[in-house]
Amino acid sequence: MQTKIPCVIMRGGTSRGPFFHASDLPADIAARDEVLLQVMGSGHELQVDGIGGGHPLTSKVAIVSPSSVPGADVDYLFAQVNVRDRFVDTSPNCGNMLAGVGPYALEAGLVAASDGVSTVPGAIALQRIPFCT
Repeated sequence: MQTKIPCVIMRGGTSRGPFFHASDLPADIAARDEVLLQVMGSGHELQVDGIGGGHPLTSKVAIVSPSSVPGADVDYLFAQVNVRDRFVDTSPNCGNMLAGVGPYALEAGLVAASDGVSTVPGAIALQRIPFCT
């Protein structure tokens, strides 16, 4: 069974990958990680069944949401999706993918766009442990 989940594929620095709105992914971490593994095609060294590029630089995911941190506009969670092994690691960060968070936030309507040049004011909160209660 296939499920439609919106994403935007963007390049950030020297990396590229899908950018997801956190609310479009399962809240349960194990279920979310399974979705990311399927999307990227992990488990095959070329990721032929997904949108990953068969290399760590092209097997990265950004998860963005309205910020829960005062003074920040959006929260950003980076996920490194292993190419061969079915494993998602959210402990590192990626500055390259971070470079795409501002444009994604504008595109997704997480921050208001203005006529002409838009800026993403405030800050971006980097999350290492998502969805903690």
